[in-house]
Amino acid sequence: MDTIINLPIKYKKGKLSVETLKKLYVSMLKPRLIEEKMLSLLRQGKISKWFSGIGQEAIAVGCTLALDEDEMIFPMHRNLGVFTAREIPLTRLMSQWQGKSNGFTNGRDRSFHFGTLAYNIVGMISHLGAQLSLADGVGLAHKLGGEQKVSLAFTGEGGTSEGEFHEALNMAAVWQLPVIFVIENNGYGLSTPTSEQYRAKNLADRGIGYGMKSKIIDGNNILEVYSTIKKIAENIRKNPEPYLIECKTFRRRGHEEASGVKYVPASLMKEWEKKDPIDNYETYLVEEGVYKSSEIKDIRKKLKSEIGKDVKLAFTEAPLSFTQKQEIADVYTPYDQIVTAPSGESTSMRLIDAISNGLDLAMEKHDDLVLMGQDIAEYGGVFKITDGFWEKYGLDRVRNTPICESAVLGIAMGLALKGKKSMVEMQFSDFVTCGFNQIVNNIAKVRYRWGASINTVIRMPTGGGMGAGPFHSQSTEAWFTHTPGLRVVYPSSPYDAKGLLLASFEDPNPVMFFEHKALYRSIEEKVPNGYYTLPIGKANLVKEGTKCSIITYGQGVIWAKTITDELEISCDILDLRSLAPLDYEAIRTTTQKTNRVLVLHEDIEFGGLGGEISAYINEHVFEALDAPVIRVSSLNTPIPFAQELENVFLPKERLKTSLERLLNY
Repeated sequence: MDTIINLPIKYKKGKLSVETLKKLYVSMLKPRLIEEKMLSLLRQGKISKWFSGIGQEAIAVGCTLALDEDEMIFPMHRNLGVFTAREIPLTRLMSQWQGKSNGFTNGRDRSFHFGTLAYNIVGMISHLGAQLSLADGVGLAHKLGGEQKVSLAFTGEGGTSEGEFHEALNMAAVWQLPVIFVIENNGYGLSTPTSEQYRAKNLADRGIGYGMKSKIIDGNNILEVYSTIKKIAENIRKNPEPYLIECKTFRRRGHEEASGVKYVPASLMKEWEKKDPIDNYETYLVEEGVYKSSEIKDIRKKLKSEIGKDVKLAFTEAPLSFTQKQEIADVYTPYDQIVTAPSGESTSMRLIDAISNGLDLAMEKHDDLVLMGQDIAEYGGVFKITDGFWEKYGLDRVRNTPICESAVLGIAMGLALKGKKSMVEMQFSDFVTCGFNQIVNNIAKVRYRWGASINTVIRMPTGGGMGAGPFHSQSTEAWFTHTPGLRVVYPSSPYDAKGLLLASFEDPNPVMFFEHKALYRSIEEKVPNGYYTLPIGKANLVKEGTKCSIITYGQGVIWAKTITDELEISCDILDLRSLAPLDYEAIRTTTQKTNRVLVLHEDIEFGGLGGEISAYINEHVFEALDAPVIRVSSLNTPIPFAQELENVFLPKERLKTSLERLLNY
């Protein structure tokens, strides 16, 4: 029977077995008792911080137990029940919270900011909403593989104001991905009530705008949460589509304990205390005859004892063990590249042809490779690099995207978490700003934080010289060389572009692949037709001389060749090709050979790569210098539109006088 007493929460067990009813209770009680222990430790000064989910346990536990164990969940910092329901040992969780080696991030990240693919959980980063697109990527992997699985991502009502929420839901709807989005509407974003966060009556109503099904449920009713999620998951495994669930609940502690709850009216707090998900469910189970009151007490006593032992054991763990060498090594997935030499016939190719050819061969070699970008399918991309690909590989693998760079990058990361390769084309590198967070805070850091490998290539059409103005011409490479965890590759020739692109798809680390738009159709050379790779992290001496060294990359290589030929200067021209990692050995060698160095790049001078290279030479090869290192770059202004202004902005003409100054020093 269903509830026979007047409870604030109305339970309907339906066909749920007694075993299920009991499991839901114990699974919900455990995180509550752990939290009570953590709050006690916080008061004793034994832990530093805690984000409490007391009062919201039914959502995390109900959702987790409703899914298969191999289905991925993307929780937040109030979802302890996800981790305990997946049976992660409390000793490991305690080590994680204390920043110890037995945790999941080796002290590198806090609380629930971690993932563990062994338990199919990927935790949040502090930038709210970013996890939603990752769930899309996992859902896409399931759909492409015909696996009949779902992914589930949590967000608070505060996170629904983030652009990522809109992008993730829109992408899931457009591509009909098997993803369940769960909003924990707990009344406050830190101290800001929902009345100041959005005007819609219910957040679930937003599902209508995305063309997806949605539902409002009582987030404190464990049976309603469990049964609802279980039914939805069963349906969308067979018929993939996204689903939006709004769970009405309440946060009965502060945003984190130091915040307090003074901003919450006392009457509202009392109202929700009466709706406590555990107290009500206990009463229901006793009235239903599932448990006796004495059994409830025994269960609590047993769990408290187990928690006490685990906590005590965790506090005996040795201090964090680490080395500086290991800290640096763990930023990237270890990879010993095996270079594939070219063979067979060659064909004259422009830079754009070589990139297209390389992308085609990558699609043939890696049958799990998915291409994503705006207009890249039937239209072939704005530069026509993927023209005809959709006919050859199908629209599942060559995917047009809405204009939502951040979500697409999150999807790329989600695909990687399921072992699939991807390429994301930024229509112009300038537009990457709209997805900056996913790259620098999620994709780049995840290997260092908890060991996942993100094999994605982000293609970046870049650079000026075409009169395209300040939003289609910027040099953006330095933004990413400053971000540990990313490879940054920037070829200057068709031969290099193809070999480095194919190498990028083999590398298990994320690669930012820069392509200078002005070089797409302006340079041409013989390129092998077959598959070959070039080493990432190795510079190329494209011209040898004795008077000085020009260290450069991209369009700078073309300028350096042109000007040194025009002035008849015997000069080393070192094409870096890879900006992260830099080939410091090649920089040292050419400096020691010619004793005079000019660093040339199209990026502006301040904060550009030239400063890093100059500093390295000054620190490590100073004794070899016969003159100061000279930097030649674009002006420290935004890049202008008018051709005469752009000519002044770019460094080509200043290269002549700078070379003469260097040689005459």
